[in-house]
Amino acid sequence: MPSLLLYLLIGYIVIAAIVYFVQEKFIFKPEKLPQDFTYRYDAPFEELFFDIEPGVRINGLHFFCNEPKGLILYFHGNSRSIKGWAKYARDFYRYGYDVLLVDYRGFGKSTGKRSEKEMLSDMQFVYDRLTEKYEQHHILVYGRSLGSGFATKVAADNTPRYLILDAPYFSFIKVVERFTPFLPHRWLLRYHLHTDHWIRKVNCHTYILHGTRDRLIPIRHSEKLQQLNPHRITLIRIQGGGHNNLPSFPEYHNFIRDILKY
Repeated sequence: MPSLLLYLLIGYIVIAAIVYFVQEKFIFKPEKLPQDFTYRYDAPFEELFFDIEPGVRINGLHFFCNEPKGLILYFHGNSRSIKGWAKYARDFYRYGYDVLLVDYRGFGKSTGKRSEKEMLSDMQFVYDRLTEKYEQHHILVYGRSLGSGFATKVAADNTPRYLILDAPYFSFIKVVERFTPFLPHRWLLRYHLHTDHWIRKVNCHTYILHGTRDRLIPIRHSEKLQQLNPHRITLIRIQGGGHNNLPSFPEYHNFIRDILKY
């Protein structure tokens, strides 16, 4: 029996060590692009680079209108790059809004070693550059899945017009706990992304869109977020929606249209 317990303990430690050292491969699924890659889209756009510090450069795509009503700062999910995510820009610029999508470190053409602190700092840097051209009350921050944490932190530290969250998590640690509940995630995870802490400090109105059949991040995450500040958070349930298909529902586009009208 003592030997069995020892083997179980060793096995547990090995699993914990693996999770600690390779967690980024499970969390982030980036598409990397060569620096000379050329983006091509039908709508008017420009490619931007934000030079954070030596060796760290954030790549972005800015879709623009002639007389924009404002700008949507779009933080995407944990996979691909802005090359693919850019197709969602039309959901916003068709209503007269400029759209800026940015890639996190290690995604697309963006460079730099990742950590939660540095990635959050990058997004604040981008936001600061935007305020040189746009008034804050004309900026809307949009976060999709993984990006919902970054979007919430930016909204908490600034004064945008609205915060829009698409399939957000209560905190990133709660997502991971569903799959490996036996591990001490508080100490193992290097990315906690405490949306639940930051959303309490958001002063603008927050709209949350979440599918009722989301298997990856169940809608209860959004329901718990709304309970933190029900007067400033509107939860929009997309009936039958999953985690990756909300734009295929007419209700999603109707809600986006209604939000951008105000």
